[in-house]
Amino acid sequence: MSEIKVSSEEMKLVLTKLFLKYSFSKVQAETLAKIHTESTIDGIYSHGINRVPVFIDYINKGLIKIDAIASEVTSMGSIERWDGNLGSGILNALKCTDRAIDLAKANGMGLVALRNTNHWMRGGTYGWRAAEQGCISIMFTNTIPNMPAWGGKENRIGNNPLVISIPRNEGHVVLDMALSQFSFGKMQSLDLKNEKLPFHGGWDADNQLSKNPKDIMESGRSLPVGYWKGSALSMVLDMLATLLSAGNSSYKIGLKKNETALSQVFMCIDPSNFSNTNIQENLLNEIIQFTHDGPPMKMGDKTFYPGERTLTTRLKNQKEGMMVNSKIWEQVLHL
Repeated sequence: MSEIKVSSEEMKLVLTKLFLKYSFSKVQAETLAKIHTESTIDGIYSHGINRVPVFIDYINKGLIKIDAIASEVTSMGSIERWDGNLGSGILNALKCTDRAIDLAKANGMGLVALRNTNHWMRGGTYGWRAAEQGCISIMFTNTIPNMPAWGGKENRIGNNPLVISIPRNEGHVVLDMALSQFSFGKMQSLDLKNEKLPFHGGWDADNQLSKNPKDIMESGRSLPVGYWKGSALSMVLDMLATLLSAGNSSYKIGLKKNETALSQVFMCIDPSNFSNTNIQENLLNEIIQFTHDGPPMKMGDKTFYPGERTLTTRLKNQKEGMMVNSKIWEQVLHL
């Protein structure tokens, strides 16, 4: 696979011009460019630069409404329902994250349930955003059915990404995980590099567990994380997102040809409301240090808290630039 080094400044400039071309406002275009670039800087190419051609394809198909933005439907104190009106998933998710933060600052806790939105790209974006505002967050989205429920053969559940973030002075804790062993974005990234998965990631066309990302993407059947436990968690998150937003379930989303009109939940907690704020940092560091001090399985290995490697990757790519798949970059430039 050939790669090209791209600076964050160049990527933001190119993407801003691209989104302006597709009739987003200047502020919206700059925001979308910033978020896609930040995801790439953090090493999440699959939902950063690699996802841009898919995003544009959805615009061309009319699945993403350029002039639409999320709007409030119902307010129930610190809980609100919003409708994404099929606008950009990133712009909708940013707006709902900020609203959940505002509700948390005012009430201690705030929850925004969003329906009829599009793919939010990297879910961790919104966890980092909440943590930087001093809030704990729990966020999740449903998806098109892309996993068999445990014991089943056909895709009936989504890999419904889950984000949990906790603010911390020495580096925020941010868990960002799909409920499949590997996200389809990660498998795409490895396939572009002609690399295998380190563990089984799903089933091939012959119903055999496989480490070949291409075989799994072609079969469309990924493996739930934790096997039956991940299958159950996927179902519960889908239920919560659907009930709280009064939106579409994975079943309803799967009836469409493309993945659109998703349901999402953004919940934030402001820990400054607790009287023991002075010991919160010590408690987090105690847990992290206890984990770090454990002996590694292999010489040279170490353990990490969620988000730790992201911070390392971010610093490296900010300093050295990002190595981007040349085919993807050419696609973006052509668009």
